[in-house]
Amino acid sequence: MPPIASKGRASQSNASGRFEGLARESFDDGWCDEDMPVVRHETTLTAEKAHTILSRNDSPDLAFDRSINPYRGCEHGCIYCFARPSHAYLGLSPGLDFETKLFFKPDAAALLDAELRRPGYRVERVQLGANTDPYQPIERRLGITRAVIEVLQRFNHPLAITTKSVLVTRDIDILAPMAERGLAMVAVSITTLDRRLARSMEPRASTPERRLDAIRQLSAAGIPVVVGVSPMIPGLSDHEMETIMERAAGAGATGAYYSTLRLSHELKDLFREWLAAEQPGRATHVMSLVRQLRGGRDNDPRFGKRMTGEGPLADLLARRFDLVRQRLGLSDRFPALDTGLFRIPARSGDQLSLL
Repeated sequence: MPPIASKGRASQSNASGRFEGLARESFDDGWCDEDMPVVRHETTLTAEKAHTILSRNDSPDLAFDRSINPYRGCEHGCIYCFARPSHAYLGLSPGLDFETKLFFKPDAAALLDAELRRPGYRVERVQLGANTDPYQPIERRLGITRAVIEVLQRFNHPLAITTKSVLVTRDIDILAPMAERGLAMVAVSITTLDRRLARSMEPRASTPERRLDAIRQLSAAGIPVVVGVSPMIPGLSDHEMETIMERAAGAGATGAYYSTLRLSHELKDLFREWLAAEQPGRATHVMSLVRQLRGGRDNDPRFGKRMTGEGPLADLLARRFDLVRQRLGLSDRFPALDTGLFRIPARSGDQLSLL
C-alpha cells in the first residue's frame, strides 16, 4: 500500500492481514506525496464480550504463566510492537487498524473476580500489559485496568505491570499499599531518550522524560520498578542502552531487562515502510544489523533466541547490558512477589465461617 500521510500515527499503510482472503494492492493514480493531504484517523472503540480474562502461556522465554489484557490494539502506535500481528486474527490490519480500531473488555473485573474464586485456583503472579499496554490513552476514560487492579487488591493477589505510560501513576493509591505487602511491581519500558525519534516511532506513548518521571514517582511511593530497555533496535537506538539504564537507575529503578527488535509476520513490512519514510538514511544499515541478529532472516521465532537474537552482535549487546547493570547495581530479575497472602474475600450474602 502507498504511504498514508497520517497525523500522530506510526503506520505507513493499512495492508490486509495474513488471514484475509482479499488483499489490498497499491496503484499509481498520478498524485505524488506533496499532493496528499495529512489526514486525522480517529480512534474507534468496540466492546468485546470475553468469556475469560486470564490468558495462559507456557513460554520458556517469559517469567509468568498468566496475564490480563484489558484491550486489543493499542493507540500508542509503536511501530515495532510485537502485538501488531495479533490484529490479523480479528480480520483487521496490523497496520493503521491496530492503532485506531481498538477493542475493550468491559466485564474484565467481574470475570477476574469469578475466575479467582474457582475451586483449585493456584496463585502465581499475574502480568498486566503482556500484549498491549494497559495504560494506553483510552484507559483514562474507561478505567478497566484500574478496576482489574482493585479486584487483585481485594484478593491479595500478586501483580506485575508493564507499561510505557505515565498514567500508571494514577493508581499509586492502590499499588503502594499492595507493594508494601509484597504484592505489586511495575516495569516501565523505555526504547529511546531521543524525543524526536520517540515521537515518530511511538507517537502516542508518554515521552521518555515522562516515563522517567513515572519511575521516580512509583519508586518514591515504595513500589519496586524495573526498566525495560526494550526493544533495542540495532543501528537506531541500541547506542542508548547505557544512558537509559543510568537515567532509570537515577530515577529509582532497582532492576533492568532488555530485548531486541522482533519482526514477526506483517510487522517486518510495516517496520520497513516506517524506516523508509522516517529514517531513509539508516534503513539499509538497520535491516542489515537486524538480520545479523536473526541468522540472516528478518525474524527468528525460536524459544531462547527470539527475545535477544544470537551471534556476535547479540553477544555484544548482552555483554554491554551485563556490564552496566552490574555497575549500577541493578537486578536482572523481577522482584519476588508474595503468593501466600491470597484470600477469597466474602461477597454480600455469603455465609460466614464459624472459625
